[in-house]
Amino acid sequence: MARWGRLYRDRRDWKEYNEELVIRGTFFLDLDFVSQWNSELRKMNHGKRGSPYLFPGSFMKFMLIWKQFLDYRALEGMARSLVNMRIIPDYGDYTTIWHRIHDMKPAPDISGLKYADLGTDGTGMKTNNAGTYRIMKYGDPDAHKRKHLVVIITADVRTKKIIGIESHVEGSGPSEPETAGKHLRDAIMNGINVREFYGDGAFDTNDLFGIMHEINAKPVIKIRKNASTDHYKGNKYRRKEIREYQKKGYRTWAEENHYGMRWPGTEGIFSAVKRKFGENCVSRSARGLEAEGYQRLWIYDYINNGAKEALRIKNTG
Repeated sequence: MARWGRLYRDRRDWKEYNEELVIRGTFFLDLDFVSQWNSELRKMNHGKRGSPYLFPGSFMKFMLIWKQFLDYRALEGMARSLVNMRIIPDYGDYTTIWHRIHDMKPAPDISGLKYADLGTDGTGMKTNNAGTYRIMKYGDPDAHKRKHLVVIITADVRTKKIIGIESHVEGSGPSEPETAGKHLRDAIMNGINVREFYGDGAFDTNDLFGIMHEINAKPVIKIRKNASTDHYKGNKYRRKEIREYQKKGYRTWAEENHYGMRWPGTEGIFSAVKRKFGENCVSRSARGLEAEGYQRLWIYDYINNGAKEALRIKNTG
């Protein structure tokens, strides 16, 4: 496929990538929680007030992954089968599982990540399950009332490692630039050296350019067409980037800064998540929707990067 006069060359090692996709499937039956069941429960219940935990957090994360495909009663049935096969000592009913995983938002694992070229973007997920045919045939009289779920991620554009997730019902949470600023500061606080930041025109804000200078990261942000370089307007670091952008023009600027790298790091992740889990949410409350959107991105990141690490160990071991 030609782009700006150049042919696209696929340099992916398809044999290795195929193995990575196969390894991803093993995480759906990852039973590591079995060997650490008792020791994990002891740590979780140490100093805990009230009723003790009966099921370790690692087991509930296992349930969380399967929640993307099964309802809570089916999860109880799965747990019951694991007891019958003597894999785990006990199971909880679907209400117990609901209380443990409904609002669960595990933090992305960024341990060992020292350097990153980050990009931030958002997508929308549907909050209704009305069929496409029904809407086409009879219309959607409540379309003006219905809001989407907004999910914003910040990820390493080269490795697709997610370092931050924000999920909220449309109109009720922070904007994409605000989320990017928070995720960047969190990354720095966690010892990550952010070398570059990629974003579309929505991220052309004074605050973000100020953060880029503060953390010594290179901004690869598309400048808006009406951007001004007047000395009394905006951030001086942004004005410098505006002058460079306007001097080179979009095409030259994009090629020199590899602007297209932001696509696999954000849009590529959203595309993969929607293909695997769909884009319709099943939750009804705002709190449930926010957790559901967050969980889908976390699960993809957990499985994707777990497979990469497993393949690396396999190749080096």
